[in-house]
Amino acid sequence: MIQKIKGTMDILPEQTPLFRYIEQVMREEAEKYGFGEIRTPTFENTALFVRGVGDTTDVVQKEMYTFADRDENRSISLRPEGTASVVRALLENGRHVGAMPQKFYYIINCFRHEAPQAGRSREFFQFGTETFGAAAPAADANAIGLAAAVFRRLGLTSVRLHLNSIGCAECRPAYRKALTEYYGAHIGELCDTCHTRLAQNPLRLLDCKNPSCAALASAAPRTVDYLCPACREHFETLCSLLDAMGISYTVDPSIVRGLDYYTRTVFEFIAEGIAAQSTVCGGGRYDGLVESLGGPSLPGIGFAMGLTRVIMAMEQAGTASVALPHPRLYIAPLCPAAVPTAYALAERLRAAGSSCECDMMDRSLKAQMKYAGKIGAEYTLILGEEEIASGRAQLRNMREGTQEEVALEGFTLPC
Repeated sequence: MIQKIKGTMDILPEQTPLFRYIEQVMREEAEKYGFGEIRTPTFENTALFVRGVGDTTDVVQKEMYTFADRDENRSISLRPEGTASVVRALLENGRHVGAMPQKFYYIINCFRHEAPQAGRSREFFQFGTETFGAAAPAADANAIGLAAAVFRRLGLTSVRLHLNSIGCAECRPAYRKALTEYYGAHIGELCDTCHTRLAQNPLRLLDCKNPSCAALASAAPRTVDYLCPACREHFETLCSLLDAMGISYTVDPSIVRGLDYYTRTVFEFIAEGIAAQSTVCGGGRYDGLVESLGGPSLPGIGFAMGLTRVIMAMEQAGTASVALPHPRLYIAPLCPAAVPTAYALAERLRAAGSSCECDMMDRSLKAQMKYAGKIGAEYTLILGEEEIASGRAQLRNMREGTQEEVALEGFTLPC
């Protein structure tokens, strides 16, 4: 038997109502905040992610699904994240010269070749937002406020916001120097990957999950201690805005995020105890990304929220129960001659907005009633030759166990 590829998942009919509910909440909250939905291709030119995500990141170096295009001499990759594609769409469709800010949201599947574990898969689903053109801390607060609103709607009151600033091109060199000197004194304690990171991108050492590297990171120089005056003012203003909005947070110097394009604000929403992967949402500011992909100097900020991890947090919080869909009516034909009438009635009721099912397996009445109970039908209508001839049939209320005689002509379900 052919099985699904490792790191992927089947989302079955009894699970999709929860996904759909969460997605509905995300869409409604995003649109309250003025975001419009964007849909981008599942695969892009590999160069987009190399330039956008960063060629020193694990995503580009180790995790992308990359292949050669059959028809053209170019490299294609499945999207490992959403931001780079949205920037590409912004530029390609001329939205960067439109009214600012430009605000987008998306619900997409992404792909990374990672070791599968609870909360981490090779195909995963995320809700994300991107805001372009707004350099003020208010844009950061707006993005964080939207994420917090989604968690409130989903009943995730224990999710905590961790916040940091990683500076900009002006203050980053001094911090990079301090970080390089610190880790240079402990080079024998670094993992093999971090030996390379030390030369290429020392900020990434703070994000390493290797136990020895994580221990070093806890005592490493803090980004907030090296901020230039402009970055410090930006961060302090953001904190004051979050205070005014009633959003609690922890300033956490360990938050640096794993992608190269981040500047200034970085943040994560953390749900402790759901698994090793406790971050349910992460994002930050990327003021140089649009320019690095061929556009003008245009500030940006966004976040991504993993749906599977959100569900894990909801399960832990006891808020993951969503009613499964069920038909309002099941029509049970007693003989082949009753089938056309049953299907005609079902079509009329569906056109009027009622969910309705009919037998399609030539089962006995007993088997049909058992099936109607299993699928949670509210009512059943039994149709035989006698009922068709008289124009009247028995409507059974499956929940109360009562029944009444109804006329077939103009029949509608009770409200």
